Amino acid sequence: MKQLLRVQNFNVSSDGIGAGDQQSLESPFGLDTPVFVMTHHKRPSFTLSDTTFHFVGGDPGAVLEQAREAAQGKDVRLDADLVDTMHVAVSPVKLGSGLQLWQSPDELLDRFHLDVVPSPSGANHHLFWRK
Repeated sequence: MKQLLRVQNFNVSSDGIGAGDQQSLESPFGLDTPVFVMTHHKRPSFTLSDTTFHFVGGDPGAVLEQAREAAQGKDVRLDADLVDTMHVAVSPVKLGSGLQLWQSPDELLDRFHLDVVPSPSGANHHLFWRK
């Protein structure tokens, strides 16, 4: 069976502002693990807030292995359009500012199927899976 890559525990307000479950003003990235940026333009690593960014080149498999070693058994997450499934809970509040995940979830319909499941709390659960 092929293993799927999924996104979970991600919340979005009804105006599309996304904040991960670990984000705060004190920890704006919501990460306390290293971030590996695969690039052709290597540069020195630097730390911003609680997150260290490493700029590395090479084979994607080797870079992924570096990230796995640094994660010490925790999850490794990729920003490479490799996600197979996502569950995004959209809360019935408006934040008004922040990083907007989307104007509309319909923006993803060229690559994903979508089911929206309402909950009694007022949140809508957007379930995406790759076409």
